[in-house]
Amino acid sequence: MSERVLVPSVIGVVALGAVAAGGYAMASTTTQPTVKNGSASYTAPSQQGEGKLTYTADVSDDSGVRELRVIAWPASSELDPTKAELRYVDKATCHSTSDETSRCTYTLKVTQQDAADLAEGAWHVSVLATAKDGDTKFVSRAATVDVTR
Repeated sequence: MSERVLVPSVIGVVALGAVAAGGYAMASTTTQPTVKNGSASYTAPSQQGEGKLTYTADVSDDSGVRELRVIAWPASSELDPTKAELRYVDKATCHSTSDETSRCTYTLKVTQQDAADLAEGAWHVSVLATAKDGDTKFVSRAATVDVTR
């Protein structure tokens, strides 16, 4: 093979390799999901019916949202849930608002009997958001709510 053909061929292979590597680097950059506008509320049960603890947030990721797991716990306790532990708690109900964002709401019903056993005062809400591509975002204190009887 002549040198005139070999040199341009090698340059072409190197150039293609650089383009492919650059494309791979761009495709492999991952972003964590975001959890925004999170808020929690508590309504004590009454003679008319059950109460509830509710947490709502907007969750986004460039791949879409798979799920949001939520747990509420009394600030006065020794609890401090970890990311690993949140994989096993209740899921919020999520509704897509766009290809990348979902509005997620978690509701825990509270009976009068349940309320009698709840610690009064501040409670923290911890969340674990999971994107469709598997990326996760753990927020240890996504919101605080005051629990009263």
